[in-house]
This record gives sequence, structure tokens and C-alpha cells, in this order.
Amino acid sequence: MSDRLNVLKTYKLYVGGKFPRSESGRVYEVQDSKGKWLANAPLSSRKDARDAVVAARKAFGGWSGATAYNRGQVLYRVAEMLEGRKDQFVREVADAEGISRSKAAAQVDAAIDRWVWYAGWTDKIGQVVGGANPVAGPFFNLSTPEPTGVVTVVAPRESSLLGLVSVLAPVVATGNTAIVIASEKAPLPALSLGEVLATSDVPGGVVNILSGKAAEIAAPLAAHQDVNAIDLTGADADLARDLEVAAADNLKRVLRPQAVDFSADPGTSRLTAFLETKTVWHPTGSLGASGSSY
Repeated sequence: MSDRLNVLKTYKLYVGGKFPRSESGRVYEVQDSKGKWLANAPLSSRKDARDAVVAARKAFGGWSGATAYNRGQVLYRVAEMLEGRKDQFVREVADAEGISRSKAAAQVDAAIDRWVWYAGWTDKIGQVVGGANPVAGPFFNLSTPEPTGVVTVVAPRESSLLGLVSVLAPVVATGNTAIVIASEKAPLPALSLGEVLATSDVPGGVVNILSGKAAEIAAPLAAHQDVNAIDLTGADADLARDLEVAAADNLKRVLRPQAVDFSADPGTSRLTAFLETKTVWHPTGSLGASGSSY
């Protein structure tokens, strides 16, 4: 029996629930820690970034308007799909990060657990950061959290899956839509995550994943007037400074880069990073002829 040729995987972007090649037609070589060629990844252009913003904005109304409980169900389904493709992600993470299969398996398990953890917070974070405020006067005063909008996420450079999930999941769990700039050095787990999202219940456009040069993609997104916030976790100091300056033009929320141990308990800080607080005043009134009030 003659040897057969392997069918090599063609990685594509994930934008608006579809898998386009880069508008420019460009690709770049992705190598493992030893310099071995793994695949060609799309080299995203400014046009790809703008298309991702359009898709994210279009999806925002439906996603933010869904019940928090429903968002939790949808995100849990993503964890189920990740579990079913665990072997593929173990291989990709091991190649991307130059670690053993056993260590990669632990990273993938942690990423799945992290996704479940954030799925469980969707209908609870409102009670933690919102509620009734005591006021002097015949009023109800209620504060409720609302999503910021379209969020650009510069994914961690080194932690190709666990770090990615740790910065992406809280953004979409709270009702925002996301444009992810995958790790330039290790984009394959992120691009494969797009395939998981497409086969789960996440509506197209809620998460959009771009690969390529972070500086080239992030600059137009930081300056884009229809992007509401940016997470700079994966940006180096010089790039983070430039992006923060560009983001100031339309008063974007900015989450500055900081040292993060992605294996530690994440807490709720990333859940609240891209929430706005809406406060409503409502007059109290009288109930019926008895004159009792509420």
C-alpha cells in the first residue's frame, strides 16, 4: 500500500459566523517552539478589522438583549464542544507553547473549566454589582449593570488557549461582543476556537477572531469610532501606549496590560471591566384607598 499524503488543514479567520480568508489574501507561517512549520495562518488586514467591527455591532443588540440565563446556557454549550475536541486542542497547545502533551492537557482542561466558570456568572454578576440604593426621599433608586458594547481583545501572546479564554469569556458573558486579535506567534488554538464557536449556539458576530500582526490589526480597531472598549492584555508596553492614545479619541474603556497568572482564580474583575452602571430613579406611590405605600 502506497503512502498517502496528509490532508493539511487550512486555517481561516472567523468573522460574522463565517470563515473568510484574509481580504488581502496574505498568509504567514506559524512555527512551533523548535522552528518546525505547523501551518499557514491568515494575515489579517485593516479591511478584515473593519468587517469584524460591522459583524460585532450587528450582533450586539441580540446578544446583549438575551437573558443572562440564556447567555449562560449558550456559553456552557461552548464548553461542551471544547470537551469533545480536547485532543485537537491538546496537540495545538503543545505545539504552540512548546510544552509536553500532559502539561498541554492540563491547560486545555483549565480552559474548559474557566469557560464553564464564566458561563455560571452570566446571571449572577448583576446581583453582585447592582441592586437597590438607599436614598432619602420617596423614590426607588436602582443600579443595574449593562454591557459596554463592542470590545477589542488583544489576546495574550504566550498563553494560547487558557489565556485566550480567560480574557474572552468574561467579555461575552456580560453581553458584549468581541473582536479577538489572536496571538501572532501561536494563533492556531484561537482559530480552532472559532470552529468550536461556529458549531455551538453562539450567534454569528458575537465573537470574531483575527490572526496576524497585532500592531497592524489593533491600530485601526483602537481608533475605530464604533468600538467601545479595548483590552490590551496581549500588547507590549510600546503598542499598549499607542493603542491607548488612539482609544482616547472616542473615550473607549481601556483595560491596561498587567501581569496575570491565568492558572489562578480569576475573580470578577474582568467581568466588571466592560460593564456600565445604569441608575434609575422611580417615585414611590400610594396603593389603593388605604393609603399604604410601597
